Amino acid sequence: MTEFLYWFLLMLFSYLVVLYCYMHFSYKGEVLNNILGFSALFLTFFVIVIVVMLMFQDTNLYSSTIPIFSLSFGLPLLIIGAVILISSILLLLFKKFFKNRDLSKFWKLMEEKSNKRSKLRGDTYRKIPHVLIFIGLLFIWYVGVIIVKDLLGSISGMIPDDNNMFLLFITIITEPDRISAVLFSLGWFYYLLFFFFYGFCFIMLANEFTRKVRRLGFPFNFLCKILLCEEEKRSYGTYLFFAIGQMVAALLTPPMVFLTILGMSSLADLATSQVGIRYGKNKIRWNKDKSWQGSIAGIIACFIICTLFIGIYWALIFTCAFFIFDVLTNKPFNISDNLLIPFGSSLIFLFIRFFFNFDYYTIILTWF
Repeated sequence: MTEFLYWFLLMLFSYLVVLYCYMHFSYKGEVLNNILGFSALFLTFFVIVIVVMLMFQDTNLYSSTIPIFSLSFGLPLLIIGAVILISSILLLLFKKFFKNRDLSKFWKLMEEKSNKRSKLRGDTYRKIPHVLIFIGLLFIWYVGVIIVKDLLGSISGMIPDDNNMFLLFITIITEPDRISAVLFSLGWFYYLLFFFFYGFCFIMLANEFTRKVRRLGFPFNFLCKILLCEEEKRSYGTYLFFAIGQMVAALLTPPMVFLTILGMSSLADLATSQVGIRYGKNKIRWNKDKSWQGSIAGIIACFIICTLFIGIYWALIFTCAFFIFDVLTNKPFNISDNLLIPFGSSLIFLFIRFFFNFDYYTIILTWF
């Protein structure tokens, strides 16, 4: 297992580099985004490191589990690092051999076209990818439930045996010999969701870090010139906050709760902005960029999504949280709702489920 120990140390070093780069390239004027984003990344990396270290204490996990987990955590870092290196070399060669071919005019033209878009269309282009991710993962869940139920007669692997996530984490800390049982109790769909956003988050981090350094390149850097507004170019793009927030939510919550949070961050947030832009006549006094019409539309969409996935009682809790997070961002608190909604909702579920033993009920499962 020596090679996996070295792999773990390399992964740990990479996490430290990412945390340093996040704060180094952040815009110092966005204090709350910097603190919350750093806290979300640190929490995720901390949990991963603790779990991997505990896994090394169980010899039963040496044969396959530790290699699989080590590769799953480390390969995205290795692949993205290789992509940055190759892209940077190609960028350097391009600048060296095509000195007279300046693409600045092309990018300036693209930026001018993007700036001419209406506020409604610009909001749609930015948030539709979030909706498509939600629909895609929901479709995978739906197909998975049908296939697994037909093959096994149950939905084992789709729904965790125990969804009290904070209690599970305490269990593996206080009883390390039970780590194997805890890991396997979460089911394969939990890991699919987490590792999807784990990889997605590192892609977005690499895209933003390389955007800040002119000598480095990444395949998706061109999207920044087209999609980001001037404020985002100065700080971080909202897609990075979305990726970080959803990665934390996928780590801290079971699949059905995570899909609820993802739906809140995509469909409910889209309903809020679209209705607000189209019909928002009554502006919120402390935030003129948002309206009460948009907030009400977001509340309705949020309540419907939450009711279907986690039941009416949790829907009331999450809808109240969504409303508070929505009306308080970006004013009076200068913080991204793409980061606050998933992170805040995950912590709310984590502690209410633990301290009050308040379980959720998935209505859509009764349709199967």
